Amino acid sequence: MMLFPCLKNTFLLLVLVISSCGKTKKTTINTEESLNIKALKAIDTPLVIAANKTATYLPLLKGKKIAIVANQTSVIFNTTGYTHIVDSLATLNVSIAKVFAPEHGFRGVVDAGEHVKDGLDKKTGLPLVSLYGKNRKPSKEQLKDIDLVLFDIQDVGVRFYTYIATLQLVMEACAEQNIPVLVLDRPNPNAHYVDGPTMESEHTSFLGMTQIPLVYGMTIGEYAQMINEEGWLADGVKANLTVVPMDHYNHEYFYSLPIRPSPNLPNDLSIKLYPSLGLFEGTDVNAGRGTEFQFQRYGAPFLDQSHYSFSYTPIANFGAKYPKHKDEVCYGTDLTKINTSKLKSVDLQWIIDAYTHTKDKSVFFLTSGFTKHAGTEKLQKQIEVGMNAAEIRETWQTDIVNFKKIRAKHLLYQ
Repeated sequence: MMLFPCLKNTFLLLVLVISSCGKTKKTTINTEESLNIKALKAIDTPLVIAANKTATYLPLLKGKKIAIVANQTSVIFNTTGYTHIVDSLATLNVSIAKVFAPEHGFRGVVDAGEHVKDGLDKKTGLPLVSLYGKNRKPSKEQLKDIDLVLFDIQDVGVRFYTYIATLQLVMEACAEQNIPVLVLDRPNPNAHYVDGPTMESEHTSFLGMTQIPLVYGMTIGEYAQMINEEGWLADGVKANLTVVPMDHYNHEYFYSLPIRPSPNLPNDLSIKLYPSLGLFEGTDVNAGRGTEFQFQRYGAPFLDQSHYSFSYTPIANFGAKYPKHKDEVCYGTDLTKINTSKLKSVDLQWIIDAYTHTKDKSVFFLTSGFTKHAGTEKLQKQIEVGMNAAEIRETWQTDIVNFKKIRAKHLLYQ
């Protein structure tokens, strides 16, 4: 597998990553801007994200009319902060025709599930094309006269987080129109483990487009290569894909996201708990939306208040105009003090406990939504019949082992 097909015989200084052995050969190219490690709270080694490796990917962009799939996380870091990649490339005379915006919009301020509108970016004047509304896949007309599509968005490594669905549809559209795709890789804060139920094909949706576990343990660049090389794009099409890797990264690397990737993932704790508490999205239990502790607590008015000593009241706020149980007292659990440093699994204890302490269990699951989040009907049924977490996790293991064999072929980092 060639990571830089467009550069063959033309840009020999670039590093090639041999994914079959899972090891990364480091580039010797000096980046134009270095990552401010102290500011980002990273540790040990000077991580360089792909967006910072402008000397690597600028030759692919020069003289071409490009579209960028981006949001508020699409930045290049420097010693004083960061610059959005759209602004940076514009100053380098790269011809940007338009920006494709995923869920939450180009500036990352649209509520979860709320349609993103087409328009013009006020700062740059560039056309903004929504990929989270009636249209979720770039059309032939929207890609007309585009020479290359650049994808640069921060992921969090959970199947129902929709940026990977957008990536997949962008790759499909570009493959159909013979337009190259350039993915700039970024760290996955949940890349250190693989866990959770594997999505079943009959439950394919925008919350899960491929049959992967809930937590898949790959960077977005590795994931792009996997779905491309495994033939998982629609109708077996294959994108002309280039992935620019990071320098000095591995799957155990602690990375604190300097910019919230979406309105309701404000910090490291919420991102670490998201794979587990995100399952509450398919129930009538509030998972902290409408508070400043999104995905760090859960509760509902119907949970047994004699069992739960903690309570809170969701209100309309940034990222949640209409949170579940708005202005109602919710009884539940506060997880803000939990230690997630050793978390390497999807924790079912909280959703099982909440279900157990719901008197009228018919109000708990929003079955269609829960199935989409879990990727299977089995998990709801397992909880309903009283299986404990260990028993449920055991039913995942064969699928996880099989997925890890596929995953291993496409890893760029140890």
